Amino acid sequence: MLTEIMALDREYVMGTYARQPIVFVRGEGAKLWDSEGREYLDFLAGIAVVQVGHCHPRIAGAIAHQASTLMHVSNLYHNALQARLAERLCGLTAMEKVFFCNSGAEANEAALKIARKWGKQKRGADCYEFITFQGSFHGRTMGTVTATAQPKYQAPFEPLVPGFHYAPLNDLKAVDDLISERTCAVMIEPVQGESGIKPASPEFLAGVRALCDEAEVLLILDEVQCGMGRTGCFLGSQRAGVRGDIVTMAKGIADGFPMGACLARGEAAGTLVPGDHGSTFAGQPLACAAALATLDVIEDEHLMENAVAVGAHFRQGLESLSAEVPGRIKEVSGVGLMIGVELERPEAKALLKSLLEQGIVANAVGETVLRFVPPLVVTWEDCNRVVAALRAALTTA
Repeated sequence: MLTEIMALDREYVMGTYARQPIVFVRGEGAKLWDSEGREYLDFLAGIAVVQVGHCHPRIAGAIAHQASTLMHVSNLYHNALQARLAERLCGLTAMEKVFFCNSGAEANEAALKIARKWGKQKRGADCYEFITFQGSFHGRTMGTVTATAQPKYQAPFEPLVPGFHYAPLNDLKAVDDLISERTCAVMIEPVQGESGIKPASPEFLAGVRALCDEAEVLLILDEVQCGMGRTGCFLGSQRAGVRGDIVTMAKGIADGFPMGACLARGEAAGTLVPGDHGSTFAGQPLACAAALATLDVIEDEHLMENAVAVGAHFRQGLESLSAEVPGRIKEVSGVGLMIGVELERPEAKALLKSLLEQGIVANAVGETVLRFVPPLVVTWEDCNRVVAALRAALTTA
């Protein structure tokens, strides 16, 4: 099966991914099985997507029930599940309105459109600029790849969308220097994921919020990767007690079913009117059923609390490797179950290969960072197994 699928992939699928020679065919909890019957421990979760584990019976049941009832209806009509999900998300995030979409890039694109329209209404046609942060990742549409301050993602698609400026993370003076009458919004991930796990400090987030308030600029919080309880709070920004004007979510919001959400409050919540924006598939009953069930599981199984306790144990185990294998690990960073291991040497891909051979699914960010974003259901024992596998990889590399 593996050889056949790889051949079909090469023949018919655009080559946008550097795929591993594995076909996963089944998942349960934090485990995956490939086409050859081999078992893996998943510490990537589809890149922070499978929040409550693979094929959770409550999620699968909700999807199956909804699929036999009503899968899709146009957004020209009311949708009971969409309304209920919107109410629940607003309650969890302290926002007022939701625009549903299908991915994180779409959620961030909606946020950019809201901010630009708001800025022009507030201060005129010249108020359309954004400040984002070096090392950020906001998506792959033309607007969001421009917001993504990483040249490796941007260079093939230049010229980019005008009006974006980039500041170093955790440098409040740089943000202050960039804000002007032309600025409509500052956009930030409370924890950066795609450049390695780099948290914005609570003091920095609070400082950015204060600068935005002083300059009457919108604050957009990109919670696509760090939201949905991954840091131990429902939103990563809630750790710092900071509330955005716009919040974007996706990835784990429906435990693998495609969905995104752009939430807003205050003037931003009422900026878009009929005809300004839309999406054919957004907020369909099937996606909303999956998302509502995911929220239920996170709450009922205390998975945010698990993210804190198990994440601290995992981090401690990874930090212990620094002493055991000196000169190899530069830093362990992150919050909850969003953890990065920065290496002294450019060997992340070699270590990742060793981990995979030992049955551990993880991710390399460039050549020097290993990223671990497992389902929130992982246990201390799971973490111990990953630490042991990394120890073996480091000592045999």
